[in-house]
Parts: sequence; C-alpha cells; structure tokens
Amino acid sequence: MERWHRRCARAGRWLDPIQPHTYLSDMAILPIIETPDPRLKQISVPVERVDDDLRAFIADMFETMYDAPGIGLAAIQVGVAKRVLVIDLQEKDEETGAVVREPHVFINPEILEESDDLTVYNEGCLSVPDQYADVVRPSVVKAKWLDEKGDEHIETLDGLMAICLQHEMDHLEGVLFIDHLSKLKRDMVLKKLAKARKMVA
Repeated sequence: MERWHRRCARAGRWLDPIQPHTYLSDMAILPIIETPDPRLKQISVPVERVDDDLRAFIADMFETMYDAPGIGLAAIQVGVAKRVLVIDLQEKDEETGAVVREPHVFINPEILEESDDLTVYNEGCLSVPDQYADVVRPSVVKAKWLDEKGDEHIETLDGLMAICLQHEMDHLEGVLFIDHLSKLKRDMVLKKLAKARKMVA
C-alpha cells in the first residue's frame, strides 16, 4: 500500500489542506495552534445548531486548511472547541494531473463500527508541523455525521479518507497523532520539533 506521506508530498499537502462557498465571499485564514498549546488537549463540545454562523466558520476552516496546506483540519486546531472538522483529500485527476477538490464537512462525527483489519500510515499534523510518524489505525470505519446543511450521513469509509477522519476525530478528544506513539518515539518527535523551531527563531 502506498504510504500516506508520499501521496501527500506529491500533491504538496499534508494532513490537516472546497471550492469557495457561494454564501460567503470573504473568508479568513485563521491562526493554527501548535503543540504544546493546552487548548489542543481540550475535549470539544457537540454543535447544537447548524446555522449561517457555523457555515461561515467552516468556510474559514477550509480557507485556513488550503493555505497551510493540509488535507484535514479540526476546529480545535484554530482554537474553537466544537466538534467540527473539514477534509479534502485533493487527489489528482489521473488524466489531466489537476488537483480535484472534494470538500467534506463533518459535524458531530461518530465512529459506529471499525474493522479488525489495521493499516499503518505515516501521519503528520499541522499542529505538530513538519513531523511525521507511523500510526496504526483501523482500515475501514462506519461513521455518522452532519454536513454543513444539517443533513445526516452514515457511510462506510476506507483508504485515506478513513485514516484522515480518525486522525481529525482524535483532535475532538484532545488527542494528537503523537499520542499514539511510544514515549520514546513521542519524545523524539518533540525534540525534533523543538530543534526545528530554534533554527527558525
């Protein structure tokens, strides 16, 4: 199976980069918070109402994600502790080579079932910039969520979408991908991150 970071690298994006929404002409790029910001450890609360304010925020999330660039972003990564996440794998068209945007909004997502079959992907995160590590997750999940219109969806997802959804849903529980690693590997990632920050300071 082709490794996740190779697919993302070819597309120039990482986990955590819609066509612009017609209902909002001006979108904002929001600041992405990074570890060890304590807000990333918060448990996000359910969305009670899907309205225009939420849709405007979702548009800002997409704008922020594309600018980063990444392929998924959870609301808490921009400091909002709500159970909202956006994903766009932005895979390339095989014939033209052009990147195809297929934005997905997940509001109050839940995992209903997960496969016993596991997959290893080399994951990265906009809140742990430029650091990557292998994470083991179920290959297939059955999930339920609301879209930006408030409509409910129940679907079985596999491949990169299943992995990306699980990664972003971890954020809603205050979990980063590095929390799936052993203490030794997690410490190594954090040391590399600290070193990289010193080099650009």
